[in-house]
Amino acid sequence: MIKKSILSLSAALILQSSSALAADVQRVYATVNGNAITGADIALALKNPKINFDTLDGSTKQNILKGLVDKKLLGGIALNSKVVEDEIYKSTLKSTIENIKEELALQLWMQKESKNILVKEKELKNYYDANKEKFVKPIELKASHILVKTKKEAENIILSLNSSKNLKSDFTKLAKEKSTGPSGSKGGELGWFSLEKMVPEFSKAASTLSINSITKTPVKTQFGFHIIYLDDKKENSKISYSEIKENIRAFLVQENFKKHVDSLIQKESKKAKIIYK
Repeated sequence: MIKKSILSLSAALILQSSSALAADVQRVYATVNGNAITGADIALALKNPKINFDTLDGSTKQNILKGLVDKKLLGGIALNSKVVEDEIYKSTLKSTIENIKEELALQLWMQKESKNILVKEKELKNYYDANKEKFVKPIELKASHILVKTKKEAENIILSLNSSKNLKSDFTKLAKEKSTGPSGSKGGELGWFSLEKMVPEFSKAASTLSINSITKTPVKTQFGFHIIYLDDKKENSKISYSEIKENIRAFLVQENFKKHVDSLIQKESKKAKIIYK
């Protein structure tokens, strides 16, 4: 059980993502009796390579560092105890070091190998031309709504708006007065959104509207009854090559690197003696 825990700890340390390794792992954030607490220690503590320690608030950073300092203090006690004389400690230490060497070498090797994967301009353009149907910006709507609890209340609001001489102004006023939704205080404004961002009933109704018009019947959703005003609309549009070029490059580099690694694995597996137990 102890051996398994130690190995899990070492594996967690090494198997940080390449972004963690690419970070400033050598930077020293604190020392305890001369022993440094580095970026690598912090990456292990965070357990999430997407979190940037340096952008966290002061209190959170202090708590994380305090935990690492406490761990260093306890680690010092453990290293100065008789536990280091146990055979399980000695044998586990040896195997752990070997695992760390291999995993660290693998991570650094993969970083360097991936940088050697180059994609030519022609490949990028060919991929774009062959997949143009994928590079389309979806329809976006800019809308406002009034949300009420009952269908009757929604119908009465629509009736009053049908005789409005300044539809947008009156809609905004009624939204502030009557809407139960969180956007009510802003006149019901929802801003720009793609159709999949809203519940289907809402998106379907909003997408059929003409700009500067409202729904003629209440739109029922799980939240209640809506009256929707369409402020503006952006139709489907193609994403230009220049806009998507670097995304394509990143994708193709990843795909080519995977093929490269798979090829190496196949070659090595033919030469290796592999026994499953």
